Amino acid sequence: MIVAKADLFITPVETKAERAAFVDLAYRLNADDPAWVAPLRMEALELITPGKNPFFDHADVQLFLARRGDAVVGRISAHIDHLATAQPAEQGMGPGTGNWGLLEAEDEAVAQALIGRAEEWLREKGMTRVLAPLSMSIWEEPGQLTRGFDHSPTVMMGHQPQRYQHYIEALEYKPAKLLNTYELDITMPFPPLIERIIQSGERNAKIRIRGVDKSRFDAEAALILHILNDAWSDNWGFVPFTDREIAYAGKKFKPIVREDLIMIAEYEGQPVAFMMTLPDMNEVLKPMRGKLFPFGWIKLLAWLRKPKVRTMRVPLMGVVKQHQSSRLASQLAFMMIEFIRRNAVTRYGATRGEIGWILDDNQGMNAIAQAIDSHVNKEYTIYAKAL
Repeated sequence: MIVAKADLFITPVETKAERAAFVDLAYRLNADDPAWVAPLRMEALELITPGKNPFFDHADVQLFLARRGDAVVGRISAHIDHLATAQPAEQGMGPGTGNWGLLEAEDEAVAQALIGRAEEWLREKGMTRVLAPLSMSIWEEPGQLTRGFDHSPTVMMGHQPQRYQHYIEALEYKPAKLLNTYELDITMPFPPLIERIIQSGERNAKIRIRGVDKSRFDAEAALILHILNDAWSDNWGFVPFTDREIAYAGKKFKPIVREDLIMIAEYEGQPVAFMMTLPDMNEVLKPMRGKLFPFGWIKLLAWLRKPKVRTMRVPLMGVVKQHQSSRLASQLAFMMIEFIRRNAVTRYGATRGEIGWILDDNQGMNAIAQAIDSHVNKEYTIYAKAL
């Protein structure tokens, strides 16, 4: 259905050409933003293509384009994640909750029209509430950037213009949850108390911290995501990974996985925690502006063989629920962070770490981040609105 808003026409994306136009718009509208990092076009297309992104296995998704005349001036996705609607309402998602995301708009009128069309689509599908923006899963790029516009995001983090925040809030969306990232100087040792906790753990024969074994990549990926599903299951916004998503994530991460940057903690011989750290691939991607050809692929391939980076990002960590309320949980976290810090500095030349995102009310993880003298450098806001 075509929806006309004064001189705007909003249409559903139905063809391959329209899908390409949906992707291309982001490159045009963000070209002058010095902090924006263009994703590789093939990955941006894969994200929104049924059959390639396993998110579509458990979600209804509709993409929309806004046009003035023949010019594409905006885009948005509207989606219902059926795994999210099956979660308890007190955890943030739950029955009747839909989402929109991937917003790009030339101006406020375009943004308002697109958000209104996404809301209409969700209401037509029986949704009574919207959490947004999510692009598209909670595990991908959740939230609107509301702090930290002056510097580029790290790998797998989003970046949106500040004006989008104002567009969203003008439509009576209210903050539902804040997601923070923390940065720290990893060339410096941790405070003495943290060092003593780490040293105590190193002397404990029941604790073993090991790197992942890439020769058993599929098994290691499944183990990490099994711990993740258990560790995060009570968190706000949690949606479980499916088997296909585990396989997809493993394939996606494999080129940048380093055995000495992803740690698994074992206690009494059982895996109970993990910490995933990724070299910031955005540092090599940013100059490419989303294009691998003609020469970008050579630079990327060389970097993947031997990455040298300024920043390391910790996107995921988890401790099984059995140990989350114990002192062991923080000790294992500090040990994994320290082991990875040593490797990041000495083997990859890194000087900066980024941890997150972390829910603003996750007291345990925020306490760990603050204890190692890190500070919040970016904030993302997920908004809510009744439909």
